[in-house]
Amino acid sequence: MNITRCPLRIGLAGGSTDLESFIQMNEYGSVINFPIDLYTYTLTHKDVLGLNSLGKYIINYSTREECDNIEDIKNNIARIVLDNFEKEPCMIAMTSDLTASGSGLASSSSYTVSMIKTVSESVGIKLSNYDCCKLALNLERQFNPLTGYQDPYGCGMGGLKRLHFYRDKDPQIEYLPTEIFDNMDMYLISTDTRRSSTEILKGVESNQPVIKSLLSLVDDLEKSIKVSDVEEFSKIINEGWLIKKKASNKTTSPQIESLDNEIISTSGVLSRRLCGAGGGGFFLAFCEKGYSAILRNFPNARKVNIDVDGVKGLK
Repeated sequence: MNITRCPLRIGLAGGSTDLESFIQMNEYGSVINFPIDLYTYTLTHKDVLGLNSLGKYIINYSTREECDNIEDIKNNIARIVLDNFEKEPCMIAMTSDLTASGSGLASSSSYTVSMIKTVSESVGIKLSNYDCCKLALNLERQFNPLTGYQDPYGCGMGGLKRLHFYRDKDPQIEYLPTEIFDNMDMYLISTDTRRSSTEILKGVESNQPVIKSLLSLVDDLEKSIKVSDVEEFSKIINEGWLIKKKASNKTTSPQIESLDNEIISTSGVLSRRLCGAGGGGFFLAFCEKGYSAILRNFPNARKVNIDVDGVKGLK
């Protein structure tokens, strides 16, 4: 039995510059992101006298599948990963620390990286976390061509980092200091709306001027992180969220705007941004250290921290 967990990820700046179309046109993209201490989990097991021994694949997630052949599996991630490794009949189970679908936290990429890790190990192949992320991007794009580079690498590689994306070479990782977060707390706040990022990203993809303006914030954010300038960091996060709203008319909604105003007007909140492509999912709020007003106003808010491990086997 192999069990693997992979973090969900938060993007701080540069989102959408990691889309393949932007990189092909501009030769370069860059984001700052980090994984958080909320995870997807994948278990791989082959039974002894059960259905696997009779030649059936069992896939358990929000539903259950019993299939004789890999190509009959409806779950895209399980089907493509099992096919890539030519895995014999087995049981796959997938679960998460939150309702991950449509969260804006790259849950699909997190599951893909996690499953690659656990399935590869079950067939005796040892892949580095980086190689798991590289393969995950290629496999996920088979069913979601708009998967950005930052999603698998943001989930599978631990720590606060700046990712550099190039047209003709693999992504480069630059790790950043985390002392700035000693002076802030981070909270996820649900919009109570789930969405598909695909339609939003189609609109964003064509809005090159707005995407370029997001890229220009990455350098400034990196500088503020390196000198632990909380005030400048907060200004850039807020500015990035305002620019992001212009990327697509589907990024926000009256419900999201109302929640946004409520968050930023809460005592102790320094900055906020909507995670992922927008349209729903979670806000991330940065608050002054130790302030509890965010929890009084949003009792279901979840405090999160930076994960340092990335994808990890648990056996």
